Amino acid sequence: MSNESRILLIEDDPIMGESLMDRFELENISADWARTGAEGRTRLGNGQYGAVLSDIRLPDMGGDALFLELAGRLPAVPPWLFITGYGAVDQAVRLLKSGAADYVTKPFDIDTLIEKLRRHLAADSARSDASTHDLGISPALRRIESQLPRLAMQARTLLITGESGVGKEMVARAFHRLTPEGDGSPFIAVNCAAIPETLLEAELFGHEKGAFTGANRVRKGVFEQADGGTLFLDEIGDMPLAMQVKLLRVLQERRITRLGGEKSVAVELRLVSATHQDLKKLVTQGRFREDLYYRLDVIHVHIPPLRQRREDILWLARRFLQEAAPDKRFSSDAEQALLTHDWPGNVRELKHAVERGAILCENGTIGPGMLFGGDDGEPDQAAATLADFIAQSEKRYIGKALEDHDGHLGRTAGALGISRKNLWEKMKKLGLSSPHHNGE
Repeated sequence: MSNESRILLIEDDPIMGESLMDRFELENISADWARTGAEGRTRLGNGQYGAVLSDIRLPDMGGDALFLELAGRLPAVPPWLFITGYGAVDQAVRLLKSGAADYVTKPFDIDTLIEKLRRHLAADSARSDASTHDLGISPALRRIESQLPRLAMQARTLLITGESGVGKEMVARAFHRLTPEGDGSPFIAVNCAAIPETLLEAELFGHEKGAFTGANRVRKGVFEQADGGTLFLDEIGDMPLAMQVKLLRVLQERRITRLGGEKSVAVELRLVSATHQDLKKLVTQGRFREDLYYRLDVIHVHIPPLRQRREDILWLARRFLQEAAPDKRFSSDAEQALLTHDWPGNVRELKHAVERGAILCENGTIGPGMLFGGDDGEPDQAAATLADFIAQSEKRYIGKALEDHDGHLGRTAGALGISRKNLWEKMKKLGLSSPHHNGE
């Protein structure tokens, strides 16, 4: 059995330690036993374990101090369960907030402890089978990736922030895959900015038959659809204040009431929210409820823009090209152009540029003009200033998004990560019209 499937027991009481080790052997669980905090530190530094079971009090140091020390020093700490006395429960709860996985209170039920350990070992094994780097290779993305397993085991609410297009949904999906429910449970994504205010309540909470004109059947909302899994609410900062009140009530009660209904329905899910806006600023402006903000901002993950993590650019570009056209490659000039571009549209812009290059490329090698050029694939020479170039690039980018979504403003705004009002203003400024003049 690999080290990743082993448990490290850190326990100074010989009777307790021998009893636990005997039970682990009976349950076919591989384990090592460290009798002091120092020995536990050495073992964790030399090898990876699938889980740690540690007494909160040790003769040479506190188990809590050891955990906090290693959590701040190692790139990733395995799921850490504490054994504690009744008088130290508050301390154990504080450790959970710092990233510990769980705790049991003496005297504890050994079957319950074994069940907890098996669950954490299974989740850790699933993480080990996954790709080494699913999100990126930059230090920032590696740090996020190392944090996600621990968050996925404990967090019920997660807030992801970052500019439009940085990959917030990608992180949300990675978080979902690492939860104990994993890929066998639903992941439902909703862009709050892309849904008209009049339809948002029905989209979130569902509706009963006859609730409004055209409601000819019962429809479950996304909260019910995501029951047992993860609900991803993108652009939460664009949610109307009236709907924020209802969302807060759902988060507090874990129950929803369909539009036009009388009975409430229990829902149990993990909620991941995302925004490109500064929610604290929206709170001070009276555009976002302070109580909802603190309810959502329990665990906060911030994704830096692509221009601040350039190590990810070629790594992502090559992955996108492998998906779009595995028989094609970038020229050295194209790769240099990718590295020096500022990427105002972040990962989303990068993906579209790669797809464009794959389409325009005819000889198997993608040049820089195919990634950033005008409609004929040649570099744009008309832009006299940087501002002109950015405006032309933005016009082409938004125009392509409108075409991809058949001129539907709501879906286009959702894909671009902006509100419909913002999209309309940009279209007016850039002289763009919807291809099919569909205002919805």
